[in-house]
Amino acid sequence: MTALQTLIRCSALEEILEEEDVVVLDGTWFLPNSDRDAKAEYLKQHIPGARFFDIDKHSDQNTHLPHMVPSAAEFANAAEALGISNHSRIVIYDAQGLFSAARVWWLFRLFGHTQVAVLDGGLPGWIAAGYELSNVQPAIQPGTYQANLAENLVLDLKTMQQNVANKTALILDARPLGRFTGESAEPRPELESGHMPGATSLPVSELLDAGKLKPTSELKAIFEAIPGSKQSPVITTCGSGVTAAIITLAMTHCGLGMHQLYDGSWTEWASIKENPIEKGQ
Repeated sequence: MTALQTLIRCSALEEILEEEDVVVLDGTWFLPNSDRDAKAEYLKQHIPGARFFDIDKHSDQNTHLPHMVPSAAEFANAAEALGISNHSRIVIYDAQGLFSAARVWWLFRLFGHTQVAVLDGGLPGWIAAGYELSNVQPAIQPGTYQANLAENLVLDLKTMQQNVANKTALILDARPLGRFTGESAEPRPELESGHMPGATSLPVSELLDAGKLKPTSELKAIFEAIPGSKQSPVITTCGSGVTAAIITLAMTHCGLGMHQLYDGSWTEWASIKENPIEKGQ
């Protein structure tokens, strides 16, 4: 049996695609201003046998914030409905190359699943390699899943406020630089742009090349060049907890650990008037 690492190449997935314990998930999600429908695109074409993981549906439904981490019981129910068991090897991709798949990967890692990987290059890479596509939804046999939440890997608002006030961690913000500096608008128009005091801008575009993570050596050089990266605990954040997971994925891929992710991210932070917002670099 091929054990899964952080990333898996399209050729390697094609070789194990028919193995019984392999579950492929389409984790595509689009920003609210994109005018694209992830589920409709999945139904039109997907990797054969792939199931659709709805990031918004499989989340905490008792908050106004988007796609927050669900309870362990809710996540287990979602996994079982997708035919996933604790022994399953899970491969996740998205339609952009690498965008929202990292969030789904992070969720499974958060709930204790280690045999989970992101498809290197995503659906565009699969298509470019000439592999088969399908529009058939697979028949799913429900799985048996126990989820164990690693509470130390996800931060809530109160803990994030303490970290900002006390400057106890390196905060890496995955949003585009213009949103970080306040020069560009947020995709959620009700939110002011800018950043948390003391945060460092690390747009995910700097970690990617043509929809894939850059080579490990380049990623390590990027992280090592960030002041405080070796001395401080790291917190990743973004607009709503999706692209922050790309930083987490990249760090894990480089052997730098999972670190913590602020789940509410900028959507939560900027919605609270008392929270300080800085502009500029």
